[in-house]
Amino acid sequence: MKQVATRSRSAYPAKDGGAERLGDRAYVRILQTLFDRKIPTGAFLSQNKLVELLGITLAPLRHALSLLESEGIVTIHPRSGVQFMKPGLELARSTYQYRGIIEGAAAAVYAETGDEAEMDEIERRHIALIEEVERQGLTDHARREVEEIETLLHHSIVRSLSNPLIERSYQRLHNYVRLIRLDRNVTAPVALRSLREHVRIIAACKARDSDAAARAMQAHLTAALQRSLGL
Repeated sequence: MKQVATRSRSAYPAKDGGAERLGDRAYVRILQTLFDRKIPTGAFLSQNKLVELLGITLAPLRHALSLLESEGIVTIHPRSGVQFMKPGLELARSTYQYRGIIEGAAAAVYAETGDEAEMDEIERRHIALIEEVERQGLTDHARREVEEIETLLHHSIVRSLSNPLIERSYQRLHNYVRLIRLDRNVTAPVALRSLREHVRIIAACKARDSDAAARAMQAHLTAALQRSLGL
């Protein structure tokens, strides 16, 4: 099951709750359409075309576009159209650098305070998926599971900080990561390398070794950046 960010209703400058909810749904729909590659990164579309494509009305679309522009995902050109972000090298470097700052610290905290049963379940799913990919390659099911457990691991670690400000910022980073990955061809060897890096992070957390967990996370994010850059 794919996941996209939702925003607090107070983020919208709407005058009533109904308009806020419609704007919230429009925001999610635009992001999901991007992640599903129905809108190419870098596309330039009119607002009327977006209304037709997304099946939403103009008012909630404008609420959603305003928020997306504040996050750098679109640029609104008055009386012209909407330019969608085309992720580049600088965005990838900045995103992974910021993730390293947040997730290195979070991994250390998770190692000290994380729930053991949760760690066991995350580890079990990783091992099962590694075995599946080794046997069958990167099937559609395996691709979906890679995405799910990627989100599960990283978000579980970040939540251990118990900081809502960081969690909101991290969700924005997560959206950037998904956009950066859209142009990347994920093969079975690439997926296996990432999954095994995850297993090393989990192992350090289960051992309650905060320093090792932080190092394993930093190594994983460095390798993930190199994969995103095609290195």
